[in-house]
Amino acid sequence: MFGSLRQWIDPEKTPVVGRTPDYRFSLANERTFLAWIRTGLALIAGGLACAQFLRPMKIAHLREILAVALLVLGAVVALRAVHHWARTERAMRLDQELPGTKFPAVLAVAIAVGALFLIVAVVLPK
Repeated sequence: MFGSLRQWIDPEKTPVVGRTPDYRFSLANERTFLAWIRTGLALIAGGLACAQFLRPMKIAHLREILAVALLVLGAVVALRAVHHWARTERAMRLDQELPGTKFPAVLAVAIAVGALFLIVAVVLPK
């Protein structure tokens, strides 16, 4: 993952491999990347909302735990987005199969579990 960090920061200095793919595929890859970034930003906004707007709860520090979990998950999604973008772009350039990922399923389960915790947190009396 960190081997491609240089490509993330300065793609112009990274040696180009393979051949340039059809620009429509590169743009589709970029749109997917931006969708993941929006998801990460939404998770970060949710974490900030938990920290600022949820009332104190019966379970000590639950509000803070939920907020930090959402903030961390948002950061992970953003980093994963750029990593997936780089892997997909490389695969297209080398005319290889696109890389598979289990991350969307893991993210969906994490969000569902987090939603259950939020439901409990909101329903529990003070």
